[in-house]
Amino acid sequence: MVSEFKQFLLRGNVVDLAVAVVLGAAFGAVVTSFVENLLTPLIAMIFGEPDLSALTFEVNNAVFGYGAFLNTLIAFITIAAVVFLFVVKPINALITRSRREPTPDPTTQKCPECRSEIPIDATRCAHCAVVVTPAPLS
Repeated sequence: MVSEFKQFLLRGNVVDLAVAVVLGAAFGAVVTSFVENLLTPLIAMIFGEPDLSALTFEVNNAVFGYGAFLNTLIAFITIAAVVFLFVVKPINALITRSRREPTPDPTTQKCPECRSEIPIDATRCAHCAVVVTPAPLS
């Protein structure tokens, strides 16, 4: 039982998941600090109020703290924007750059009838037996 548990823990996907969770938490702390310490003061300069948590209204002695909700909503939108602009967009650009279009094989051509790959100098398709004009060699 202990060896099975050890084998389970040392699987690649469990270790990868643990590393991802730890790095995700650390990255979340960095992004939260960036938003709280750099972006929120900028928003305060523009709108004049850095903390909306004091905004409330009361109905039948029930206090609704919509300001705290607005603070959380603004923080979420700001964090999402930061992650999108500084993580998602650059990663997508790197992935797009790394993808290469497959170069066509210069030794084959497509059969006009069945669209199978055939040798470039073939005169008849091996799959459907249609007569094919050999492609000019370049």
